[in-house]
Amino acid sequence: MNSGFESIAGSKRSLHVQVAREIARKILSGQLPQNSIIPSELELCEQFGVSRTALREAVKLLTSKGLLKSRPKVGTKVVERAYWNFLDSQLIEWMDGISDNDEFCSQFLGLRNAIEPEACALAARNATVEQRMKLSEIFEQMCDIANADVFDQVKWTSVDTQFHSLIFNSTGNVFYLPFGNILTTMFANFIHHSSTDGSTCIEEHRQIYSAIMAGNSDKARLASSTHLQAVKSKLPI
Repeated sequence: MNSGFESIAGSKRSLHVQVAREIARKILSGQLPQNSIIPSELELCEQFGVSRTALREAVKLLTSKGLLKSRPKVGTKVVERAYWNFLDSQLIEWMDGISDNDEFCSQFLGLRNAIEPEACALAARNATVEQRMKLSEIFEQMCDIANADVFDQVKWTSVDTQFHSLIFNSTGNVFYLPFGNILTTMFANFIHHSSTDGSTCIEEHRQIYSAIMAGNSDKARLASSTHLQAVKSKLPI
């Protein structure tokens, strides 16, 4: 097992973010096990080729995401997985290529099943005029892409992400907002994974859209559940 790091000196990215990413990926992949003590500050500075300031900022960032915890006279320790902040969009980005894609999408779908139908119901009830206008604009784009002679995966992923993210942001409930934010990260991977055959579930989206625009929360909830069941059938799990 290689838990060492390569120098990132000269990287164009913000140094502390780059350092944090590399350490995070070692943790997420298990190369730095839970409850283990990471290399000392001096060792890491030498391996990465960065200053102590950059390293300390990286550790602070990883601590805020629940991955690390520093203790006097003990060192910096990898926190147990149960405390990692998997709803952090940056952490999700760093997981790319590490976790089993099928399993990760399956777990994400489980989360969606638990909260998204209710988010649609709330959006039907609470979306503002401006949010409904924006949803109409987005849905029109979805129809254009779905009806095009050649399916554009990149455009579909972008507009489908916007559609679902806007729904969470239209609930009128602040506790749903973080989900709308992480969707912009996770959905790009999830939608691509579930629509690689060119299928867009446009009719299921139409039912969700129509129910929200009509202010019918019960139909919006049901339409969302139906859509998620359709999505589940397309995942290779």
